[in-house]
Amino acid sequence: MNFIEVNGAALRYDLSGAGASTLVLVHEMGGTLESWDFVLPMLATKRRVLRYDARGQGLSEKVRGNVTIDTMVADLVALMDALGITDKVALAGMAVGGAIALHTAALFPNRVAVLAVSSPSIRIAADRRATVLARAERMEREGLRAILDALDTGYPSELRRDANRFASFRARWLGSDPVSLAAIYRGMLARMDDLYDELSRITCPTLVIAGALDRSRPPQVVEPIARAIPGARFEVHQTGHFAAVQTPELFAGAVNEFLDASAN
Repeated sequence: MNFIEVNGAALRYDLSGAGASTLVLVHEMGGTLESWDFVLPMLATKRRVLRYDARGQGLSEKVRGNVTIDTMVADLVALMDALGITDKVALAGMAVGGAIALHTAALFPNRVAVLAVSSPSIRIAADRRATVLARAERMEREGLRAILDALDTGYPSELRRDANRFASFRARWLGSDPVSLAAIYRGMLARMDDLYDELSRITCPTLVIAGALDRSRPPQVVEPIARAIPGARFEVHQTGHFAAVQTPELFAGAVNEFLDASAN
């Protein structure tokens, strides 16, 4: 693992694999680059893979003050620039990482060749915004253990048959910085209404995956995102909100197949 300062923040990152092309992975909110541990061996067989801890998460610099999705996109672009990744990349994101990936593709079409997102979290309904902001205040005041119910919708019991995998995920999630996540809830997740308006500007091949067992972003919520992106492919998999952790073979297989097909 390596550390670098870009765009005014210190980020932890890992660049592995080999090949002419690069795949960049953007983890979920509260995740880390370890969110991709199970899929990395399958995705890095014929390409370089860049993964990193987003600002405020994992071992990257924590957030104090305001942060927006534009901040997160600027971090990603600055990280690629600093590592000399100037060719177009394949970009994959999970949950809030999917929103960051979509926003990057809309703002920087010259940097993204192909896009794959799973359970992208790009909008909080207006009638739920007060609830989201209240949760942010509670996690900041009491810690993440106070909102553990969030895992019930995103990581349902049907996907907890591997008890050790779930226990590890839960412990890593609980280790996140609650102040940083509260800032991300307030400044990013609760203020992403405009993302729907820019989806039609995404022109690269795009795969949008929904989890049939994802109760926080069920297929009927994810499908309109795919419909708004010209030519996007929409697939429903037997997975949840954290597909790369819960069903890594399924996730990596779908992404590899789409990247290979898009390269032809």
